[in-house]
Amino acid sequence: MENIQETTEVLNDLIQINNDRITGYERALKELRDDETNLRTLFLTLIKDSQRYKMELGTEIEVLGKDMETGTTTSGKLHRAWMDVKAAFTAHDTHDILEECEFGEDAILKTYNKALEEEYLPAYLRQLITAQQAELLIRHNEIKALRDSVQ
Repeated sequence: MENIQETTEVLNDLIQINNDRITGYERALKELRDDETNLRTLFLTLIKDSQRYKMELGTEIEVLGKDMETGTTTSGKLHRAWMDVKAAFTAHDTHDILEECEFGEDAILKTYNKALEEEYLPAYLRQLITAQQAELLIRHNEIKALRDSVQ
């Protein structure tokens, strides 16, 4: 029973960080200029990805007979507050937006890495988390490359 509770907590942590990611990209969308359609499309895709990850994780929580988290993390709320302050002092600079997005991608990868360190995770959940993490790493590298290409 203890492992079910611990597993549920890990899955809920991943759901919360995905909620942070969704909220972060929704915020970033508001900062984009009208001509940045390629970034708009990318950010909408990243939101959709995190919504899918949440559904997959939430389904596993339901199978365990537990409840899925619906909020965001405290650190995510603090980061978004910092983005709001920073946005007030910048002219919606694409490089800065991508830099903040990369910071968020670093945070979600860190949370996934931490989840995979838990020894009690069943193999099927480890496989799900690893697959999501692999997709997240690809997107992280995409955001980083875009950031590096913008001056």
